[in-house]
Amino acid sequence: MAKILVVEDESKIARFLQLELVHEGYEVEVALNGYDGCEKATEGNFDLILLDLMLPGLSGIEVCRRVRNQSDIPIIMLTAKDDISDKVTGLDMGADDYITKPFAIEEVFARIRVALKRVKRKKKKENIYYYKDLTVNTDNYDVNYLSEKVILTKKEFSLLVYLLDNINVVVPRETILSKVWGYEYIGETNIVDVYVSYIRTKIDQKYNVDIIKTIRGVGYIIREDKDE
Repeated sequence: MAKILVVEDESKIARFLQLELVHEGYEVEVALNGYDGCEKATEGNFDLILLDLMLPGLSGIEVCRRVRNQSDIPIIMLTAKDDISDKVTGLDMGADDYITKPFAIEEVFARIRVALKRVKRKKKKENIYYYKDLTVNTDNYDVNYLSEKVILTKKEFSLLVYLLDNINVVVPRETILSKVWGYEYIGETNIVDVYVSYIRTKIDQKYNVDIIKTIRGVGYIIREDKDE
């Protein structure tokens, strides 16, 4: 679950955003001025900030500058101004995106999804895979689900990583066999099914989820939901 900080001095708008984001499944905190927003942003563990441009105390531009000096957290600026110079200034200070008021809440959701997905791709390049509540670190062979450690064998780990590396792609059993076990593997051809079953026992069945999906007669896939 992503944690979002809303920095907005108009209490009705802040409350509206909070309720809508919580309804979408996000964890949300609100700050009603620039000083509180800056303090929360720099001390809290947030995944994204919705930041109003015009704030009492510190301006949104200054909050953005201070946060960006310490963190690469995605920042989406909210502004009633339609002046291009304000948008350029915000982007120059490190904001990732901006939305002009009045806005449709669906647009806010879409911009948030894009920003969070961009972060996931970046983290993937750092050898960490994020899939829903599953985290897989290939540097230290660490696997966690809902922050609880999952113990996989080396081959189970390699199989899971290969499927995550080919997310949204149906991978035939023969391809998995050659890539994970090696072209010179000699043994039972159903070994892939057996190891998928092992992983499902440790993750899918334990946490009542459906991560690795079977495509009958073909192979397996980990499918990313469209709204992620």
